[in-house]
Amino acid sequence: MCVEDIEQVSQEMEDLDDGSTNKKPWPLLSRGDFLSTQMENWVHKDSPFPLAVVAGSNRLESISEETVATDKKHDLLTNFIPTLRSGEWSDIGGRPYMEDTHVCIADLAKNFGRNLMSEDTVSFYGVFDGHGGKDASQFVRDHLPRVIVEDADFPLDIEKAVTRSFMETDAAFAKSCSLESALASGTTALTAMIFGRSLLVANAGDSRAVLSRCGTAIEMSKDHRPCCMKERRRIESLGGFIDDGYLNGQLGVTRALGNWHLEGMKEMGERIGPLSAEPELKMITLTKEDEFLIIGSDGIWDVFTSQNAVDFTRRRLQEHNDVKLCCREMVGEAIKRGATDNLTVVLVSFHLEPPLPSIIQRARFRRSISAEGLQSLKCLLEG
Repeated sequence: MCVEDIEQVSQEMEDLDDGSTNKKPWPLLSRGDFLSTQMENWVHKDSPFPLAVVAGSNRLESISEETVATDKKHDLLTNFIPTLRSGEWSDIGGRPYMEDTHVCIADLAKNFGRNLMSEDTVSFYGVFDGHGGKDASQFVRDHLPRVIVEDADFPLDIEKAVTRSFMETDAAFAKSCSLESALASGTTALTAMIFGRSLLVANAGDSRAVLSRCGTAIEMSKDHRPCCMKERRRIESLGGFIDDGYLNGQLGVTRALGNWHLEGMKEMGERIGPLSAEPELKMITLTKEDEFLIIGSDGIWDVFTSQNAVDFTRRRLQEHNDVKLCCREMVGEAIKRGATDNLTVVLVSFHLEPPLPSIIQRARFRRSISAEGLQSLKCLLEG
């Protein structure tokens, strides 16, 4: 209806009002009110145009801005493709022997001569903290990646392949121990695999993987120590016990590969011992907010909390953006803080650029308890 039609209708209403005093006059509408009324009549529940869009320009602008902002954030999160950079550093620390070892493999399948149908490259990173000698940690480092690649479910069901490979590698080490008594040792094992936007962490022991998401520490693994009530219940259900904070009074971890020389810890066949080589898994989808992953042996976490390690790493990367140098600086800082164990750090960055300054302000507080004490308390609280 054009403006002239509106004026004609208004004039007809005025004429009707003048010609009959017995009729109640129609309410006269301004041009703006009339157009608004007509537009509201056009828009009904079956209309393809929502009422909010035509009800006013201010609301239209508000909806559009919110939609664009939401879509933009969604695209940043879902269209993210990580660009991997890795570094590593180790030090004997205060120990007489070096029992830690690690591995960084950019293309796992290619490294072992296998071609995958998938376009996604599978990157593999691991930290292995030996005890009772270095033989177990070196054996697992050399064999576990190959066993994973050769598993029938790799890479279609990668979680099943990784779990089974941990167990098979442990059994293979047992056979080696029966042939050479010098191989009677054990090791924790923590691995991280990145394929596409997926991150899979598998852990057996007390090494730890921590993800930085916009500067906030997210623990990707749980420390398997006797103080953890969940582990204690599992151990006791299998006939084991905790004595003075040690598994069966002998071992400071509740999951590990090796240690076949310790009587009653592991059993072949149907019987299962309290010391388990089965890893706990955690998988997430990486987004642009995820900055880097820290994988460290327990010597690192004796003097760093997870958040403290993320803060330290972010500051160093913002200064020089060198992942290997950052690992070296973290190990050096751990030694300054009084770490006495072997020290190993692997750092995997998901960006070429350094982390942006964090806008999250965390409350500062004083503490009078060590990082190790805090971890023990956390184990008790989590159960």
